[in-house]
Amino acid sequence: MKRRRFVSLVSQLGALAYVVPRSAELFAEEITDDKHLPNITSGIASGDVGTNAATLWSRCDRSSRMVVDFAGNEDFRNSRRIVGPDALESTDFTAKLRLTGLKPGEPVFYRVQFQDLNDLSKWSAPHTGRFRTASDQASNISFAWSGDTAGQGFGIDVDRGGMKTFEAIRKLSPDFFVNSGDVIYADNPIASELKLDDGSLWKNVVTEGKSKVAETLEEFRANYRYNLMDTHLRRMNAELPSFVQWDDHETLNNWFPNERLDDPRYQEKSVALLAARAKQAFSEYLPIRATADGMSRIYRNVPYGPMLELFFLDLRSYRGDNSENRQTERSQATDLLGESQLQWLKRKLAKSKATWKVICCDMPIGLVVRDGKDSFENGANGNGPALGRELEFADLFRFIKTKGIRNLVWLTADVHFAASYFYDPNQAVFQDFEPFWEFVSGPLHAGTFGPAELDNTFGPQLKFKGIPDGMRANRPPSEGYQFFGMVKIDSKTSAMNVSHWNAAGSKLWEIDLPPA
Repeated sequence: MKRRRFVSLVSQLGALAYVVPRSAELFAEEITDDKHLPNITSGIASGDVGTNAATLWSRCDRSSRMVVDFAGNEDFRNSRRIVGPDALESTDFTAKLRLTGLKPGEPVFYRVQFQDLNDLSKWSAPHTGRFRTASDQASNISFAWSGDTAGQGFGIDVDRGGMKTFEAIRKLSPDFFVNSGDVIYADNPIASELKLDDGSLWKNVVTEGKSKVAETLEEFRANYRYNLMDTHLRRMNAELPSFVQWDDHETLNNWFPNERLDDPRYQEKSVALLAARAKQAFSEYLPIRATADGMSRIYRNVPYGPMLELFFLDLRSYRGDNSENRQTERSQATDLLGESQLQWLKRKLAKSKATWKVICCDMPIGLVVRDGKDSFENGANGNGPALGRELEFADLFRFIKTKGIRNLVWLTADVHFAASYFYDPNQAVFQDFEPFWEFVSGPLHAGTFGPAELDNTFGPQLKFKGIPDGMRANRPPSEGYQFFGMVKIDSKTSAMNVSHWNAAGSKLWEIDLPPA
């Protein structure tokens, strides 16, 4: 790639400052030099794939119309064409299309182009992707999960290979990828250099949109555009469907809806307004399908054939204020899921016929995550009986036990290390629940931190951790402590295998879980 071409690319992505890398092929190699034609600037993606439907996503550099061809073979014999939505300024030239009427358990190859609305004779170069729909019969399933991308100022360092964890995931060819949140770090600007403990420099590609905390809608959008400059992420997106949820850094650290900021970096002090802009950018830039009430609701369930159903939670939008979290009775002050989401989850779990129910939660249950000295960020608040936000989980766990809901596993990220926890009622203060596993992974590309304090309310027992004892906090991605997990379900035995992996593609630990 020529320097001239890279500069052109950065301009198209809205970047006014940049570091030109020696290996610029990590970036948007499919951008053309012809500015007279529409260009796909951030790759393509698929998501929320079921037995007969999927959501496709892409972004153009101008007002244009999304057009998709798809077929069951890679040479596109007997393909079908769908003229999709217009990509306009109102969505930052992004567009999404829901493909329906697909056959269960079949490969789908798709090709995305954009037609220039100012000159209908002009078309972008095509970008091609693929996915497989979920089977409606018992069949082998595999998927990866992780979270936390471009945090602590660690952006794209081309000389160090870019965001390599995405490539490690792609090479394992899972059926799909679950992004457990902190898809971006809207509150973490990217500087040109970070000095590491060993004296070396982490050298970021930088853009104007990532030079400050995000407050405007355009600044939130710029965070997604930045991550999508990385070839590893775009390549994975084209080959693996994604199922995405959000956590805090899509808006800002440890936020809650009623919060007013006392932070000199922010001119906008209303977190509710920041979160609304963040949610719009989240919806525009990710292949998440609209729920029945539109994008006002991020939590959702995705049935994935008879062996698996996924439940994606939202612990941000409905929570009460972060506090000491020691209330003895439930109220709006103790909400984490919120009553509507909690009742929805109960109904969906009770109704599910899938062998395995996987709850994708954006924060761990039993790890203490503080928000300042005397305030707590998640449910855990220290050893003892269920109090505060823990009351919601106690209610849910009791319901699961009473209804006899079996084969339930929790997946999460957020805390920037990999670990496996077994929740044992015999080791817990609150004991009215069935034992279960929670698996933590991440970061995908961010600073790595050490394990948090465990809260014995629900009896979590550490069975694996991916970092050494006594490791210093905020270790750079270059030290190798970047993680993702893999889940496999065997069609013959219905057993689930869960494993932890690092960015080098090495398996670190695994366990087989037989179905109840």
